[in-house]
Amino acid sequence: MKVYKLTVYEQTGENILEDSFEASSDDEAKEIGKRILEEKGYEDHTHRCASPLGKLVLFHP
Repeated sequence: MKVYKLTVYEQTGENILEDSFEASSDDEAKEIGKRILEEKGYEDHTHRCASPLGKLVLFHP
């Protein structure tokens, strides 16, 4: 399992969520990240989910 990092920002650039979770693949991490965003109501905020190697698996400007 790899550890992925999900970060959500306000329009001002303020960091409003920083969460880490484990997933076995980038595709699984993308689905988990989307689920977390929906559960917390942040799907329309600027966000990114990065792999341990720094690859963006989920991004919304």
